[in-house]
Amino acid sequence: MAKAKLEYIWLDGYKPTQSLRSKTKIEADFSGKLEDCPLWSFDGSSTEQAEGGSSDCLLKPVFICPDPQRKNGYLVMCEVLNADGTPHVTNGRATIEDDDNDFWFGFEQEYFLWDTSIDKPLGFPEEGFPTRPQGPYYCSVGAQNAFGRNIVEEHLDVCLDAGLNVEGINAEVATGQWEFQIFAKGAKDAGDQIWVARYLLERIGETYDVAINWHCKPLGATDWNGSGMHANFSNTALRTSGSKEVYDKICQSFSPADVIKAHIAVYGADNEMRLTGKHETQSIDQFSYGISDRGASIRIPIATVERGWKGWLEDRRPNSAADPYKVAAVIIKTVKSASDVLQTA
Repeated sequence: MAKAKLEYIWLDGYKPTQSLRSKTKIEADFSGKLEDCPLWSFDGSSTEQAEGGSSDCLLKPVFICPDPQRKNGYLVMCEVLNADGTPHVTNGRATIEDDDNDFWFGFEQEYFLWDTSIDKPLGFPEEGFPTRPQGPYYCSVGAQNAFGRNIVEEHLDVCLDAGLNVEGINAEVATGQWEFQIFAKGAKDAGDQIWVARYLLERIGETYDVAINWHCKPLGATDWNGSGMHANFSNTALRTSGSKEVYDKICQSFSPADVIKAHIAVYGADNEMRLTGKHETQSIDQFSYGISDRGASIRIPIATVERGWKGWLEDRRPNSAADPYKVAAVIIKTVKSASDVLQTA
């Protein structure tokens, strides 16, 4: 049997935004199963996750899929553990309380394809801005509107070949800005798949000398949109209650000041640049929810209402660089607190 190439992928300890890291492990007679992926170690002192005098950190495989870009290859998403086997402080996945997979998540991942030669999005001129403002680029077609489609299409193909549950792609409202969506029945699985999809996109970008800019507002204080990672979520109550009251209670559980603070803390760095009340956002220091309201913190999709209040909610505040593990963890905590109130009411 050919030797397998296992690409172990993990998140480092950089602040305020963690980065992807990876290295290759060669395994003979590999079964392709997660349970046969051994624990591995790395030098945490090189990733801001340990001191040099005691630098071993452990990689615990938690998700595996085929690597479509490498012969006999597999992508192995890992949690980072301390040397004693406890979750590392940078391990957001370990904070998710969803062992029964009652929570389903669909993340809408936006990003910019970035021209490294001019340090601007693909489609931008070397000096200044495009002659046309944003608008024509959304869900566009044509060389004057869509930039980097070859990269986006290649990314879609490798994600599907890897078995990731990508539900769609589209060009976004700014030049060189795109989006893909991933859904999973289980918060940890959704986070795993987003991170692996991000990894694949980064690796594809290497071959084109195009960077992937995950920052939520890479064009600064301009009239060009920022990038989000809208979090669509549901649990049994949201999927089956058939009650507007249940939806109101759950939405209202997100409104206290301390809860807003807890969510914003993990919804991505520099989010105050994006959540301004403009460009289909609510202000970062305010909370609102509404039916089909893209200017609200949480949108109640019209499809949920039409189904008799059986569906999901969309938190529009997480930004494009947020950790989906941490986003899911805080949403689950808040929804569970509302569910406890409903059960005792």
